[in-house]
Amino acid sequence: MNKQEIQQLRQEYSQHTLDESDVAKTPFNQFEIWFNEAFSSEVNETNAMTLCTVDSSNKPHGRIVLLKGFDEKGFTFYTNQASNKGIDIATNPNVSISFFWKELERQVQIEGIAEKLPREESEIYFKSRPHMSQIGAMASNQSEVVKNRDFLDEKFNTLSAKYPEGTVPMPETWGGYLIKPIYFEFWQGRRSRLHDRITYKKEEKSWLIQRLSP
Repeated sequence: MNKQEIQQLRQEYSQHTLDESDVAKTPFNQFEIWFNEAFSSEVNETNAMTLCTVDSSNKPHGRIVLLKGFDEKGFTFYTNQASNKGIDIATNPNVSISFFWKELERQVQIEGIAEKLPREESEIYFKSRPHMSQIGAMASNQSEVVKNRDFLDEKFNTLSAKYPEGTVPMPETWGGYLIKPIYFEFWQGRRSRLHDRITYKKEEKSWLIQRLSP
C-alpha cells in the first residue's frame, strides 16, 4: 500500500458509549466489567496487553505479554526477569500496560509501578503451566543472542528428556510481577473521532474520575 492508501484507512466507531456518570466507582470494577464483556464477546486473546518499559538510557520499549490475574492490588504477568523487560523494570519500575479490544471498539491504558511477586507465588503459577511451556522457560535465556534456531531446539529437546512432566524446576530468573496502578484511561470509540475517554487518577485512598477531550 502507498502512503495515500494508508491515510484513507479509517473506521467509524458506533457500538457503545461511555459516560462518567455510568462508570464504576473504582477502576478495578470498571476494568472487570469490560474484561468480562470482551471475554464473553469472544475477543481473541482477551488478556493480551502491551507492556511498555523504559531502559537506563530513557528509551521506551513495548511488547505484548499476557495478563495472568488482576484484583484491587494490581495486574499480574510472568516472564524471565533477566530479560530486557526485567532489566528495564529493575532500573525503572514505572510501566504502562494497554489493552485493545477491537471487536468492542475499546481500549484501556494503565500506568503503575511494577514489583516482583514473591517466589513462592511465582512457583505456584509455574507448576500450573503446561509441561512444554515449563521446558520452554528453561530453554530460553530470554533476550540473549543465539546462533540459530537449531541451538534452541536442541536445548529444548535435551531438557525435555531430562525433566519428565511434574519434575521441571522453575528457573532462578523466572517469575511474576505485580503492577500497582496509579492511573487508568478507558477509551470507547465513537463517531467522527469524538471518542469517549474516562480517566481514574489515584488520590490518596480514592480515585478522581474525569473526562478527557478526544
